[in-house]
Amino acid sequence: MNNVFADIPQALDEELFQTLTSTPGVRIERIVSTGQVSPDGFWYEQEETEWVLVLEGAARVAFADTPGEMVLGVGDYLLIAPGRRHRVNYTANRTVWLAVWWSGPSWVAEKI
Repeated sequence: MNNVFADIPQALDEELFQTLTSTPGVRIERIVSTGQVSPDGFWYEQEETEWVLVLEGAARVAFADTPGEMVLGVGDYLLIAPGRRHRVNYTANRTVWLAVWWSGPSWVAEKI
């Protein structure tokens, strides 16, 4: 048995992305942030659908097509459609995310 909170480093220079399990078309990752944010002017724009859940900590995510930011705390999640430009503007000193990525025909990703 494994634990999503096990073996988290105390300090990180960069976010830590760890694949917990994957199969063709689906990937589940643990992401650990320790205050990291998206670089100035950078927007994520991935080809996959992303569902992300904050397990510990807090974050703020901005979308290019929506004014303001989404404020996320423990238990909050987002569904991000493929191609939807977004960025992380804030993470707490220790934020643990669970991210599920999928591609191909699948569920409809609602605009949040």
